[in-house]
Parts: sequence; C-alpha cells; structure tokens
Amino acid sequence: MKLIIAVISNEDANKVQKGLINENFFATRLSTKGGFLREGNATFLIGVNDEKVPEALDIIEKYSKRRNKIVPNAIVNEFGAFSAHLPIEVSVGGATVFIVNVDQFVKV
Repeated sequence: MKLIIAVISNEDANKVQKGLINENFFATRLSTKGGFLREGNATFLIGVNDEKVPEALDIIEKYSKRRNKIVPNAIVNEFGAFSAHLPIEVSVGGATVFIVNVDQFVKV
C-alpha cells in the first residue's frame, strides 16, 4: 500500500478532486499555503494499493496544469527597505507528488 501526498494549486484542486472521486479514489484534502509565492494550495492525502498508483498519478497529471505567472520582484535590502524591480515570470501550477510506503493502515 502507498500514500500519495500531492500538493496542487488551488486553481486546479477542484478538478483534481472531482477526477479522483469519479474514479473511486478516497482522498483527504487539506488547505495549505506555499512558501515561495505564499499562495494557497490543496494537499491531497490518497491511500492506494500499489497497482492503483499509476492511475491516481494520471488523474493528478491530467488536471494539474503548469502555467506562467508574472509576480513582483521586490527585494528587501540590508536596511529593511524594499527595492522594487521589474516583475519576473515564474512557472506555477502543476503538482508536487510524494509517494511513500505504508506499513500499516487502520480504519476505526
């Protein structure tokens, strides 16, 4: 058995959740916040049998799309003042997925 931990952009989270439900995957959805852009994410905890991992990953990949976003490029200098620079383009979205072995699963 595996535990899939998938961090997904809020923009894609509802689509991923519906895709998982449609294919009979049980998932717990947590509201989380990213450290780099400080934007909202959803973290899904999905317990699956080993043979179902590829199917779950296909669903996550299908509904999690990468996109480019323009963000402010403000730098705090050594005196604590902000120095504004031109905005930069960064790649956001997609999914970050961890797959870990589960030694024991108990439902009470």
